[in-house]
Amino acid sequence: MYLKSLNILNFKNIEDENFQFNQRINCFVGLNGVGKTNILDAIYYMAYGKSYFNPIALQNIKHGTDFFVIDAHFVKNDKDEHIVCSLKKGQKRILKRNGKNYDRFSDHFGLIPLVIISPSDTDLITEGSETRRKFLDSVISQMDSQYLQQLIQYQKLIAQRNALLKNYALSHFLDQDTLVVYNEQLEILAHPIYESRKQFIQDFLPIFNYYHQLITDNKDDVQLIYETQLNSKTMSTLLTENLNKDLALQYTSVGIHKDDLSFELKGYPIKKFGSQGQQKSFLIALKIAQFEFIKKQKGIAPILLFDDIFDKLDENRVRKILELVNLDTFGQLFISDTHAERTENLLNSIHQDFEIFKIQNPNNE
Repeated sequence: MYLKSLNILNFKNIEDENFQFNQRINCFVGLNGVGKTNILDAIYYMAYGKSYFNPIALQNIKHGTDFFVIDAHFVKNDKDEHIVCSLKKGQKRILKRNGKNYDRFSDHFGLIPLVIISPSDTDLITEGSETRRKFLDSVISQMDSQYLQQLIQYQKLIAQRNALLKNYALSHFLDQDTLVVYNEQLEILAHPIYESRKQFIQDFLPIFNYYHQLITDNKDDVQLIYETQLNSKTMSTLLTENLNKDLALQYTSVGIHKDDLSFELKGYPIKKFGSQGQQKSFLIALKIAQFEFIKKQKGIAPILLFDDIFDKLDENRVRKILELVNLDTFGQLFISDTHAERTENLLNSIHQDFEIFKIQNPNNE
């Protein structure tokens, strides 16, 4: 699978750009702030129907305009996939596949397998559990549409249960019958989600460890641990035992929506005890493992976006990663960097076909 062409109109700082891509490696080079990352984000939008960097859709419209359009042609299993996403102020986003509108954006999820590696991935380490759950759910959902629908339904039920708890705070009346219904439905959904997450970590961990050792030359003992309250109690037991607490807080404080991933270095949190280089190697191994996991599950190599490839990594480690291309580990690769000569020299050393796009400040064109 590969991205053949991309047209971008009024997306972030991009007014109007058209690209024809190499099937193997494509590099966007230019100074900071010229829009290299925004091009990668436009590609990401085609796979996920949203921005990787800014979830507020309206803020992705170029200043001074009232709409954006991203138009992409992919080739998947020798068939053309034409994906268009557009948004106009005051209207809903539109996502089309081969000229037909999606009724639900979730139906598009997983059609275009794609993995992004970015400096902003440090949020997976520094931010709270929600960020790591989103990573977990994103990977599983690309392979399992049933899991995604269960997750969406679970989140709706949690929102409804929370509304019931808030209403109690206002009226001092608790609708016990409705609460029982919510608890029962949450129990039905929580167990398969929990089992899917547990199985994923079991399958994912050996792949992650392999790539981490490859990138770091077998240095550093790292671990990825799935933390969940459902290891010891059922969802219904948790909800029953914590009802008074939930009534006081006015939201559901227990359940799989509180799950987390613990990132550890030699048995200690990498957030506190890992250097910047160790954290970066951990995250890159995590994302390349995500790539490999999806590839094995789907039988197709995802598109890989590598934003600011030299960020916090020395040239030797970057070369180790790019050498995986020679092993046909990767399919199509998109890279952004600030130094054209550095990127070109490195790519020439791995003897792969590539294309370099020099991106200029749109205000200076």
